[in-house]
Amino acid sequence: MTTVSTAETQHGLGSRLAALAKIVELGQGRVDPALITEAAQLLLRAGDRLKLSSDHTVVALAGGTGSGKSSLFNAISGLELSPTGARRPTTARTHACVWGIDGASPLLDWLQIQWRHRFARASALDRGESQLHGLILLDLPDHDSIRALTDPEAHRLIQLADLVVWVLDPQKYADASVHRRYVAELTGHDAVTVFVLNQADRLTSEERAECAGDLEDLLRREGVAHPRVVTTSATTGEGVDGLKAVLAESVAARRAAYQRLEADLDRLVVRLVKNLPEMLRVEPAVDAARRAALVDALCDAIGVSALGEAMENVYGVRSISWVGWPYARWAARVRPDPIKSLRLGAVKDDIRGLVGSSITAQPAEVDNAVTALSDGLTAGMPEQWRDGVRQAARSRSGELPGALSAELSEVAPPLDRVPGWWWLLKIWQYLLVIMFAAGLAWAGAILAYGVFGAGRPPAEALGDVALLPWVGLMMISVLGLGLFSALASRNFVVLGAGRERDRLERDMRRRVDLLAQDMVIQPVERELNRYNEFFGAMAATRR
Repeated sequence: MTTVSTAETQHGLGSRLAALAKIVELGQGRVDPALITEAAQLLLRAGDRLKLSSDHTVVALAGGTGSGKSSLFNAISGLELSPTGARRPTTARTHACVWGIDGASPLLDWLQIQWRHRFARASALDRGESQLHGLILLDLPDHDSIRALTDPEAHRLIQLADLVVWVLDPQKYADASVHRRYVAELTGHDAVTVFVLNQADRLTSEERAECAGDLEDLLRREGVAHPRVVTTSATTGEGVDGLKAVLAESVAARRAAYQRLEADLDRLVVRLVKNLPEMLRVEPAVDAARRAALVDALCDAIGVSALGEAMENVYGVRSISWVGWPYARWAARVRPDPIKSLRLGAVKDDIRGLVGSSITAQPAEVDNAVTALSDGLTAGMPEQWRDGVRQAARSRSGELPGALSAELSEVAPPLDRVPGWWWLLKIWQYLLVIMFAAGLAWAGAILAYGVFGAGRPPAEALGDVALLPWVGLMMISVLGLGLFSALASRNFVVLGAGRERDRLERDMRRRVDLLAQDMVIQPVERELNRYNEFFGAMAATRR
């Protein structure tokens, strides 16, 4: 049963640590750097510990000067391994006693226990203590000694131990330095923390019960929900067997290492959640409505509609020289020519310049469009991640106006291209001109030969006065037909100009859409996916 429980615990811890690694990877620049550093250190510590012996449980005896910690270490081991002193700290370096030395050396190396301070029980069955097989008992330097101020060994090993046993004495069990620096930091570590009220031989039974009860109350106020308090006397041996039983239970379960890492992880997750409140999953893709709004805003910023309108107007003016009634154009030559003032030969270059100037003149509108997109997508996200989406959206906004200018300068209106029907209509119009000129010549010939008798006509029809009304009617019909063709063609010109404007605006909008996708939407969607992955990793670290 224990093996199954340990396997399940290890599997669950592995999944949570993998999620924590994801948090470290994705949280750079979005989470408090101190928390990211602490998470990275926990991952390193967990990886090292889980690779080492799972058959050994590291138990650290920690305590202040005069608490009897070293004496208790010797009492548990049954040997005089660690020096003791009544008035001053005598444990300068950590001592280790190992029950079952096989496989323990790499773990002791990781703990940085010096070889001369390692001791092994001669046999796992020595003195009937087979239940302690797999125990590595550490006697740490006194945490409040002068040496401890410059040597962080005690603090380091308290962080690495699977189970911490705090040895307190009746006079200083409420020592603020212990509670403030260590006990408060181990909130939630109830399963891997034991408190020993040592030197119980100095107290009466009533005083012992009162001190133990007071210590339990103090620990609960410190956040230790279920404190385990054991009363011992290293001098008389009272309560030592009870402490050994607690240690044997932890050793036999083979779960202390996992429980310690889980407790460290639980505490870190609480701080992460506090740092990033109200995390909600968001849609990872920019929806069609927001995408269209961004493209609309960018098109407005670069003046797509204005350019389309200019294109439509130029198309209409240029058509006059092709589909207008020739007599009207010839009559207009006696007046100032508005067409020449438009410099139609350079109109393509003018429109290219219009595109470029519209973009470079409106960078603030481009920036506003990008900011509006990011703000609409980040509602409900923590501020750090909202800033991240804004930065992603604006990561290339400085390049965007120039990219739009370069892209859209290629969309020059095809003003050199003349629609086929313009050619046909122009041929038709000049055919009518020729017909009118022929009618005019015919009427002149009839007048000259038939009316004024200028001579003999080359053909009978040229002198037949009876044909004059019909020739006049033909000329009037040709003029009317030409005028009607010119008027009708204007409607087709308007339709054609509208189609050219629509084509130009569609092409420009398509190019704006592609640039928006590449330079704004893709970076934003990457950041949204990063946020959702972080959100999922945060959920996976909890249990």
